[in-house]
Amino acid sequence: MNTMLSFSAPAQLETECLVLPVLDHGEKDKPDARVASNDPALQDAAAELISSGEVTGKIFETVLLHRPQGIRAKRLLLIGGGKAKTFSAYELRRLAGAAVRFLKPKSIRSFAFVLPELRVAHPSAERSDGGGWDRADAVKSVVEGAFVGNFDPDKYRSNRKDQLIDEFTILGGPPFGEAKGGESEAALRAAIEQGRVIGESQNFTRELVNEPSNRMTPTMMADSARRMVESLQVPDLKIETYGADKIRELKMGAFWSVAQGSDEPPALIVIRYEPPDAPAAPVIGLVGKGVTFDTGGISIKPADGMEKMKYDMAGGATMLGAIRAIALLRPKVRVIAVVCATENMPSGKAQKPGDVQIAMSGKSIEIVNTDAEGRLVLADGLYYARQLGATHLIDAATLTGACVVALGYINAGVFTNDDAMWERFRGAVQRAGEKMWRLPVDAEYLEFIRSTIADIKNTGGRWGGAITAAMFLKEFVEDTPWMHLDIAGTAWEEESKAWIAKGPSGIAVRSLVEFVRDFADGARSH
Repeated sequence: MNTMLSFSAPAQLETECLVLPVLDHGEKDKPDARVASNDPALQDAAAELISSGEVTGKIFETVLLHRPQGIRAKRLLLIGGGKAKTFSAYELRRLAGAAVRFLKPKSIRSFAFVLPELRVAHPSAERSDGGGWDRADAVKSVVEGAFVGNFDPDKYRSNRKDQLIDEFTILGGPPFGEAKGGESEAALRAAIEQGRVIGESQNFTRELVNEPSNRMTPTMMADSARRMVESLQVPDLKIETYGADKIRELKMGAFWSVAQGSDEPPALIVIRYEPPDAPAAPVIGLVGKGVTFDTGGISIKPADGMEKMKYDMAGGATMLGAIRAIALLRPKVRVIAVVCATENMPSGKAQKPGDVQIAMSGKSIEIVNTDAEGRLVLADGLYYARQLGATHLIDAATLTGACVVALGYINAGVFTNDDAMWERFRGAVQRAGEKMWRLPVDAEYLEFIRSTIADIKNTGGRWGGAITAAMFLKEFVEDTPWMHLDIAGTAWEEESKAWIAKGPSGIAVRSLVEFVRDFADGARSH
């Protein structure tokens, strides 16, 4: 999708559709809708609809005007952004996605988005959602949201119609010098490029997760990663992929115990981003669960809903999308992505409940439930990332249904052994406009996974299941600063929403990119 920046007067721009946010400046049950622009022509074009009460500014409310008077656009889309006093980049990102999803089924292939005037946005930098507002942030958010909204998962429909937006223009407000504190044009164009890279990378993750397991085997996932790296042509980005022989040679007994039951060979994917001007430390390790299909193994899952288990590699896909964006944005920090890709299948070769496996670290693991397999592949992935030199670790996985019970489909669960790392990541999450919630890793929970025959067992039972899974992973990171993202409830959108299609979400790509860039921006390493 081609993205352009313009400082033209919105009323004078010729476009298929002009998208104009409307915000509610009222209190409680008394809406006071106003267009988010000081352009008199735009205010006049929307005045009758606002005065009639048809447009209230309610979030995602959409009203389309054809041949609007006083402006040169063929159509005017008024889209509600909610309350003006709480309006932020979070809402703006979703509005852009909602505009794309509203327009593209109508065979509209290009549009222009009017950036809200700065003074209608909440000015506080102390807000709980990350606060702060400038045109560069706004532009980046609009681009990210538009790319996310432009993705649809219906790849294999024989009657699939091309409904993609080809081009959109951001109207960046008054010319520079007229707005106090205005950013340079170069800064806004850089923000467009950043938004494009991050939006495309999030969609790359979504494309991988969307593939059925017969078209995204572990080998195919490794091939997709290799094609991605080669297509970027970034000299500082290197990839190595390994098969079963290397996994056994490294003594990755936990990873191999899951892979051994499948006829499909596993894949260990290692991508290094190592810019020569980056310091030796920190080295960020991104570790992803890449279970391309999860039957549960011998502890087989119920048939109902099992088709969705193609998404069990979303954590690995997240790390591939994140390092794609990182490589293109070129922060001066070293990053290693490790993805352990395998199927979890029942067969005569599969591991069984009661087996004992030896992880790469040397820890022994009693297998209580073969459907608790994600923590097994991550255990060896985390330990291997440490061996490769990672000083800070983050893993992502669709790990537990228990996390969905705890947080629903709204927040991803975050677990960490390092408060300072969490504070840094929390800021990244806020800037990225994603929702995540920290859960505990108190030492008492370790008692749930102690085994009578081995060092630990791979499940602690029903109670606190997301926490005991995190405690299992914590055993393999030891004192290395570490975070675990349980994205089981957020990696897949169960229903279509105004700004995003039903299906893979690409959760955490944006937050991970912001987190890594924060290290490169001169912030103190912890």
